[in-house]
Parts: sequence; structure tokens; C-alpha cells
Amino acid sequence: MSKRVSVLPQPVTVSAIAIGVSAGGLKALSAILPLLPADFSIPVFIVIHLPPGKTSIVSDLFADKCQVVVREAEDKAPIEPGVVYFAPPDYHLLVEPDGYLSLSNDEPVLFSRPSVDVLFESAADAYGPALVGIVLTGANNDGAQGLKAIMAAGGQGLIEKPEEAYASMMPKSAIDACPDARIMSLDEIAAFVCGLGQTVEARA
Repeated sequence: MSKRVSVLPQPVTVSAIAIGVSAGGLKALSAILPLLPADFSIPVFIVIHLPPGKTSIVSDLFADKCQVVVREAEDKAPIEPGVVYFAPPDYHLLVEPDGYLSLSNDEPVLFSRPSVDVLFESAADAYGPALVGIVLTGANNDGAQGLKAIMAAGGQGLIEKPEEAYASMMPKSAIDACPDARIMSLDEIAAFVCGLGQTVEARA
């Protein structure tokens, strides 16, 4: 049964959300994604670290429990509003400024492919201040520099509270790189994200 959270409307118009997560990621994402309403209008891009060489069932898993459309990202696919895109295993996921996704098999970054930093940096270039970047649980420092790039471009940064995360290194590294980011519980992040969708609908 999905948890109910208070929706917090936000004053800033947001065009996209990028999330990075690693160890403990399925549980963390399960506290956020199933709460998104069916009419949520913002695309969400997610990198979760997965072992290479295996077919991922993550997108199928969340498609079954979410009200929004959930897909594994495909190369050259147009970005659609309200769709959650997961990076496929062993490919970097990038957001192009012309409104398309791209996949890359370039070298791993911080031993990770897909890399949170690669997603965040490309999304920052594409969306600038209209982007929210979120760093969740993880056992390495991928995402810290990417979140820094998002905030340098004028976007917003959210970080899961390290003391509540399954693995605290990724949030702690993000806090070190982005001391001005908001540090929140998973419930607070879920409420924030749902509030962003409400803001867009109200202004449409």
C-alpha cells in the first residue's frame, strides 16, 4: 500500500527532474515514484547503478507499482512529459538540449556506467535553472560533481539525509560538494517532487 504524503507546492517552475541512486536504491525510489499522480507532467531521469551484462527489470518493477509511465531509456527517444526514464545497464544516459535522450558506452565514470554525474551534467546543460537534481542513497561519490553542475546552472539540489540513507557515502559526498543543497528525508523529497507537479499543473 502506498504511503500518503502532504503535497508541498513549489514556487519555481521546473521542467525536469534527475535522480541518482545506488546501493539501497530500490527501497528509496519506492518511497517516491509510486506517489507521483497519474497526471504528473514533469519528465524524470534516473540513474541507478546496476551490474553490467544483465537485463534490468527495474523499469518493469516500477511500471507495475506507479501511476505514471515508466520506461527504460532508449537512444534518440524524444523526451515526453510525465514519463520516468531509467538508464539501461552499462550505458550512460544523457539529456540532449533538443529534447531527446541519448545513450553512450563511453568509459565508466567513477567506476560507474551508467554514471549519475554524466546524467546530471547533461541535464544541467539542457535545462539550466528549470532542473531539480536529487541524490539518494549510495556507497560511492558519483553524483556529487553532477549535482554541483546542476546548482551552478541555477537548478535546485536535493540530498537524502545521510543518517537515514541505506548507504551514506553518496549523500555525504554530495553535501560536501553542494553545501547549499537541501537535505531532506525521503518523505520530504516525495512531497517536494509531488508539489512540483502540482505547480506545473496550476500554471498550465
